[in-house]
Amino acid sequence: MVFVTEKAEKAGKAPSVFRNTAFLRLWTGTTASGLAMWAMPFVLGLAVLERSITAVELGVVLATRTAGFVAAVPVAGVLADRHPRRAVVFWSCLTAAVMTPVIAVGMGKSLLLMAVAAAIVGAGQGACRPAFQALVAEVVPESGRQQANAATTLAIRVTTLVAPSLTALTALLVDARALLAITAVMWLCAALVPPKGTGQPVQTSSARAGFVADFLDGIREARRHPWLLGGLGALTAMIAFGYSATAVLLPVVSRDRYDTEAVLAAATTAYTLGALAGAMLIARWRPRAAGWASLAGLACYGLIPLGLLAPVHSFVLIAVYVVAGIGIELFNVPWFTAIQREVEPGKLARVSSLDFLLSYGLAPIGLAFIAPAIDRFGASAVLGVCAVICFAAPAAAALIPSSRGFTRSS
Repeated sequence: MVFVTEKAEKAGKAPSVFRNTAFLRLWTGTTASGLAMWAMPFVLGLAVLERSITAVELGVVLATRTAGFVAAVPVAGVLADRHPRRAVVFWSCLTAAVMTPVIAVGMGKSLLLMAVAAAIVGAGQGACRPAFQALVAEVVPESGRQQANAATTLAIRVTTLVAPSLTALTALLVDARALLAITAVMWLCAALVPPKGTGQPVQTSSARAGFVADFLDGIREARRHPWLLGGLGALTAMIAFGYSATAVLLPVVSRDRYDTEAVLAAATTAYTLGALAGAMLIARWRPRAAGWASLAGLACYGLIPLGLLAPVHSFVLIAVYVVAGIGIELFNVPWFTAIQREVEPGKLARVSSLDFLLSYGLAPIGLAFIAPAIDRFGASAVLGVCAVICFAAPAAAALIPSSRGFTRSS
């Protein structure tokens, strides 16, 4: 049930989303799943330090987890539009909870067992993402969704900031196998805590069509919104080129230009802190041209390859990361809110799965191509091209008339 006071509705405002019990439960479950997802790579890294697994085994396990994530996202979008989103969240998170300890069982015994378990855990992670996103639209009224999305992304950013530290501190008391068991408990929390949604009606005609036809129907829904295709293209380009290049080259620049790993740590922390500030800002700010403001925020990421390219002081580079962090949340929150508002409710999970698949799910492909490009053309050329793409892609998306407000009527 959504608790919105009549007085607040008449005033054109929604009360704090944390007064909405259903959203509070959803937020808790989303946070638990995010903490479990971000903790696992660090736990497995500690297992390498403990010599429970090798570095090669770590790479294989993380790769299969990513493969499971990418494979599950489109299927999960279809399932979450066919069936209650709460049920999809439950089974996907429960699957991750059950299979996470299996990774611990395989440590030092069977790489195949670890890889299969990691792939299934990744599938559980991918399967819950579109359902969580669609559930927000079910349990929060439209007037409160921007605040709700900001609260969710705030929790995710805090998770990325504290997960490594919490994992390292806990490792002082227990080993990697026990840490994986704790991660499984977090997945179990994510499975059990979220509320029931309003219960979108099952699309009976869609159920007869098959998964491929159902997913294609979601693509057709996305094509009805030109601003969505433009924004998704810009986001995908930024991640594939900008994020991938900076992820590879920031450690190199930190070592070679500044002769210290401290710049690497400071820059990544600054980005997360900037994102926290951006989420808090956009929770209450309602720009008149929300789409253009969001795309401008996305374009701020282009400052990072420029900062890595130019011989700037380390404090300038760190400041650039703060600005980029603010900008990414000025994009993310209105972007998710617009999708929840504009997309047909019965197809929301499929469109959300397309968003995750093309933007974040395919990011490893960009990473795979960046290193050969650097070897072939040099770091300066790659950074220059990536900066141009990060600026040009949002600018091109902004030329689409409906992008001004992320609405078909813009």
